[in-house]
Amino acid sequence: MEAKSIFIMVLVFLAALAWFGNRSIYYPMKYPDGEWGIERGTGVQNVWIHTADGVRIHGWQLGSRKDRIVLFLHGNAGNVTHRLDKMQRLVEAGVSVLVIDWRGYGRSSGWPTERGLRRDARAAYGHLRKAGFAPGQIMLYGESLGTTVASLLAAEVECAGLVLEAPFPNVQSVAGKVLPVIGPLLVRGYDAASVIDRITVPKLFIHGDRDEVIGLDLGKRLYAAAKDPKEFWLVKAAGHNDIADVAGAEYTARLRAFIAQVWAGN
Repeated sequence: MEAKSIFIMVLVFLAALAWFGNRSIYYPMKYPDGEWGIERGTGVQNVWIHTADGVRIHGWQLGSRKDRIVLFLHGNAGNVTHRLDKMQRLVEAGVSVLVIDWRGYGRSSGWPTERGLRRDARAAYGHLRKAGFAPGQIMLYGESLGTTVASLLAAEVECAGLVLEAPFPNVQSVAGKVLPVIGPLLVRGYDAASVIDRITVPKLFIHGDRDEVIGLDLGKRLYAAAKDPKEFWLVKAAGHNDIADVAGAEYTARLRAFIAQVWAGN
């Protein structure tokens, strides 16, 4: 076989790996899959938002506070139905909350990409502004993959504070743990590390010491790059998806304390 043919085959193989690597970032759960119906009787309201590129995204909003709200950006799996418990705990901590489903997730249309998710987050933030919330009344909360989108959004818009649960610097840092050397060459993007030092609002980093998906060292690396005011809460015996469950009442207490810090005097 000629060297040129081998070179072309290698390029095609690497391109295929890169395509698969990027696709493997997302695990969307579309409606009717999920726990739909769990929201009945809870006060949850359905919210529909149109993005700048014409995608219709769906979300749940909960809480009666009109002066402070959390925009919750979830991770790469499941949908809004799997975040109801956190929504209720946030309301108990003293805020209203809006959780959106990324494009391609739940009842939202479209297909997820980094550019698309960032547009979804901007559209949700714009929706809250149109609903009457001032920038200083909006706190951003990112979970796993959502931590990168929340960080990137916080670097673009005004907000009151930022919570990052199971954060990481960028996709290549995670890929390097899964597939050393080659992984970071295949997937790139979601670069929270490039903007975290520009975010001046209070920041709460949350990480489980047994996180099997996003290593604790990755969360600490992003925390180290951030500027004050910042706080790191290590949840003992917690993995990637059970931080709130393992923390129990402390989850609500910690959030209540951070919220009090963010909106001190209000």
